[in-house]
Amino acid sequence: MTSSQAGPIRRIVVGFDGSASSMEAIRWAVRQAELTGSTIEVVITWEWPTNYGWAFPFPSDYNPADEAKTLLAGALEPIRVDHPDLSIEATVVEGHAAPVLVGASKGAELLVVGSRGHGAFAGMLIGSVSEHCVSNAHCPVLVLRDGT
Repeated sequence: MTSSQAGPIRRIVVGFDGSASSMEAIRWAVRQAELTGSTIEVVITWEWPTNYGWAFPFPSDYNPADEAKTLLAGALEPIRVDHPDLSIEATVVEGHAAPVLVGASKGAELLVVGSRGHGAFAGMLIGSVSEHCVSNAHCPVLVLRDGT
């Protein structure tokens, strides 16, 4: 291949939920993308809150999709400033994080997720979303533990 021929676009998918470990996942993916010439797709998901029994009254202007978009944009703003040449796509998807991230992993070089591990016992080292991704993704998965 000559330098004038473009190779396939390499894509790293990152799951983001606003946690410290998911922010660290973005930072790690940025470093990896710069080393490998990859693009980054950062995915945040949202769902309407579910309730059982009586309905919780939400304000009429409540929009979880807009909240997710705002959260993601705020997280990516300093990353974009510090890495202006890096292609970063922000994706907001309605649905549960685990299957959405597995779907986004199709055709990706790598899926990077943080792990909050909110399991009920100390042996739970990764969260359920991370575990689902490791077991079902269409590409290698890196799970970053929160160091705190």
